[in-house]
Amino acid sequence: MSDHGRHHHPAHAGHRPVDEHAHDHGHDHAHGHSHGMPADATSATLRLFAIGIAINLAFVLIEAGYGWWADSLALLADAGHNFGDVIGLALAWGAAVLGRRRASDRFTYGLGGTTILAALANAMLLLIAVGGIVYAAVERLITPAPIDDVVVIVVAGIGIFVNTATALLFLSRRGDDLNVRGAYLHMVADAAVSAAVVVAGLVIRYTGLSWIDPLMGLVVAIVILFGTWSLMRDSMRLALAAVPDHIDADAVRAYLEGLPGVTAVHDLHIWATSTSENALTAHLVMPSGHPGDGFLCEVADAIEARFRIGHVTTQIETADGPGPCRLEAAHAA
Repeated sequence: MSDHGRHHHPAHAGHRPVDEHAHDHGHDHAHGHSHGMPADATSATLRLFAIGIAINLAFVLIEAGYGWWADSLALLADAGHNFGDVIGLALAWGAAVLGRRRASDRFTYGLGGTTILAALANAMLLLIAVGGIVYAAVERLITPAPIDDVVVIVVAGIGIFVNTATALLFLSRRGDDLNVRGAYLHMVADAAVSAAVVVAGLVIRYTGLSWIDPLMGLVVAIVILFGTWSLMRDSMRLALAAVPDHIDADAVRAYLEGLPGVTAVHDLHIWATSTSENALTAHLVMPSGHPGDGFLCEVADAIEARFRIGHVTTQIETADGPGPCRLEAAHAA
């Protein structure tokens, strides 16, 4: 006689409601499909990305134009960096839109994974920008050129305001999504870089040392590199299905092992299906007797509440079954 399992799907935005149903199989599932942010929060985030793109694109055009006119590498480098941020915001916005599409027979988790790819692409674009800035800065150090320091000071001063205002847009939601956190960190770094460019302009104005400008270009490159490293690392980890940083895998395992009736846990997997959604699968070894669908639903709800993992699948194995699970040795962790 086979056990009866039931899929439990709490209603959430972006997915078709699925009625609970029972069918015969040798294991049970409890699926808590819950997006990292509710529909209204996701819509608000999309609006933030759109506003951020519009503000920063306008500033990039102004900064690049005046940087070219003043022949300031510091301004051009900062404009290039800001343009990279605009591309990154556009990628994140597009990925967030795709992530709201419903799951299909082919893309069973939907297209939320595009948000991870967007974060990774954003980091790679910024690293390419660093290479270009360093090359131009070294060339300018070898062959110095005069700049219009007043233009540099004024335009960079505007940059402080623009980048700070954009960072404040993402401040409240930076903990919910890797793309939002990346946008926030970039805007904060941009504000700091713009402040540094203002200082450089003031130094050049009162000392006449034009080599300060390409030197500040190198400083901009270093700031971008340090700011991009964590985004590259985190997005690469998520792309490789690593356990998200905010989830303690040992704590999850300890919770499952501490459930009443559970004698062992194996084949535990935790990964991100997007930059704001997570999934878990695990095999729970229990004594003979079906624990009931209520147990599975309670486990799914508790894991979502404690560890922010919305899609939970647990498979029950009876302790007196025909033999050890074939995945127990293959995935000992």
